[in-house]
Amino acid sequence: MKNKSVLKRVLSVIGHFKISLALSLIISVASVILTLYIPVLAGNAIDGISAAGGVDFAAVKKALFGILICAVLSAILNWLMTVINNRIAYNTVRELRDRAFSHLQVLPVAFSDAYPHGDIVSRVIADAEQFADGLILGFLWRWYYYLHRFMLTISPLLASVVVVLTPLSLFTARFIAKRSYDMFKKQSETRGEQTAFINEMITGQKTVQAFSREKIAVEDFDEVNERLRRYSLKAIFFSSLTNPTTRFINNIIYAVVGLVGGIFTVNSVITVGGFVSFLAYSNQYTKPFNEISGVITELQNALACIARIFELIDEPPEVSDSGNSSLDNPKGEVSFNNVSFSYDKNKKLIEGFDFFAPAGKKIAVVGSTGCGKTTLINLLLRFYDVDKGSITVDGEDIKNITRESLRKHFGMVLQDTWIKKGTVRENIAFGKPDATDEEIIAAAKAARAHGFIKRLKSGYDTVIGDDGLSEGERQLLCIARV
Repeated sequence: MKNKSVLKRVLSVIGHFKISLALSLIISVASVILTLYIPVLAGNAIDGISAAGGVDFAAVKKALFGILICAVLSAILNWLMTVINNRIAYNTVRELRDRAFSHLQVLPVAFSDAYPHGDIVSRVIADAEQFADGLILGFLWRWYYYLHRFMLTISPLLASVVVVLTPLSLFTARFIAKRSYDMFKKQSETRGEQTAFINEMITGQKTVQAFSREKIAVEDFDEVNERLRRYSLKAIFFSSLTNPTTRFINNIIYAVVGLVGGIFTVNSVITVGGFVSFLAYSNQYTKPFNEISGVITELQNALACIARIFELIDEPPEVSDSGNSSLDNPKGEVSFNNVSFSYDKNKKLIEGFDFFAPAGKKIAVVGSTGCGKTTLINLLLRFYDVDKGSITVDGEDIKNITRESLRKHFGMVLQDTWIKKGTVRENIAFGKPDATDEEIIAAAKAARAHGFIKRLKSGYDTVIGDDGLSEGERQLLCIARV
C-alpha cells in the first residue's frame, strides 16, 4: 500500500471527528498567535529601554505585563489542544481497532489458517498503538505559516530571505522520508513475525520441552530479533539524518538573517527591538525543521503500522449468504456429490469424492493423517466452499443455506480444546447464551462433566483460569457445550 494512499485513508478516518478537529484548529491558531505576539512585545520592551532621552518605564511595564498574559493564556490553550488531540488520536485508533476486530469476525477461516495468529494480534494491538503515538505527534506539530505574516509586518525583505531558503530543508526531509518508510514497514512486519513466534512457542511450550527444542527455539528467536534490530536501526538512522542536515541549513538561514538584519538596524531601516523580534521569529520558524527528524520518524512509523491494519481491513470477507434459505427441522441426510477441493489450488487434494450419510445413522470416517477427514468437516460446515461438485443436506445444496442456520444444527468438538476466559457456566452456554441453569446442568451431566464441576471451588461459577483444569476436563466442557 503506497504512502500517499495510506495517508489519504487516515485523513478520511480522522475526518469523522470534525467538531474536535475544528476546535483543535481554533485553539491552535489562538495559541500560535499569542506565542508569536510575545516577540513583538519583547521588541517593544527593548525599544522602550533604548528610547531616546531615557528608559520609557511605562512602555516596558506594559510590554512585560503583556508577555506574562500571553504566556499564561498560551500555556492553557496548549494544554487544551493536547487533551483534544489525544482524544482525536485515540478515538481514531479505537475506531480502527473496532473495524479490524469486526472484520475478523466475517473473514473466512482460510484467512486465519494462512496468517500466524500472533501477526494478526500484533496488527490490532501493537501496530495500532504505534499509529496513535505518531498521530499525536503529527497533531502537535505547529501551524507554522502564521509566522510568515508576523515576519512580513516587521520586514518583508528579511522574511523573503527566510522563506526562499526554507525549501532546502523541506526537500531534504522529503528525500529521506521516502527511504525511511520502507524500513519502518519492514520493522512493523518483523515485529508481527516476532509476536507470532512468541505466541507459537508459548502455546506449544510443552511440545518444545518434550522434544528438547529449547535451544533451537532461542536461536530462531534470536534470528528474528536480530532482523528486527537491524530494520529498526536502519529506519531510525535514515529518519535521523534529517536533523543534522536541516539544522545546518537553518543555521545558515539564521546567520544570513542576522547579518542582513544587523545592516538594516545600523542604517535605521528597522529598530533594535524590531530586529530582536525578527530574530526570535526566524528561530521559531526554523526550529520545527530542526525537529522534523523526530516528526518524520514517528509519522513514517505510524503510516507503516496503519498500512498493515488497512491490509487486514481490506481482506475480502466471507461470501455473503444473504437471500439464502434457512435450514429448519432437518432430517439429517448428508451427501457429497462429485466434490473436488484443494486448499492450495496448485496442489490437488480431493477430486471427484462421493459420500452419502442417511438420516439416523452413525457414520465413522477413518483414515491416515492427512487423508482429508478434517477437510470434510471444513466443507460440511462451509468454513471452506467446494471447488467443484456439491454438498447437500436433505437434498438442499448447502451453498443455498445460510451458514448460521446450517451450523446451528451441527455439533463440533475438536481435538484441540478452546475454552474462553470466563466461568464454566458461560463456556457451556457459549452457543446458547439464554440457556437455563437446568439446561446447562443437564448438558454437563450428559457429557459426564457435572461431577468434576461440582468439585471446583465455585462450581459452575468458577472462572476458568483461576482453577487449573486437565486437558480431559477441558474436553468434557467442550462436549457439554455441544
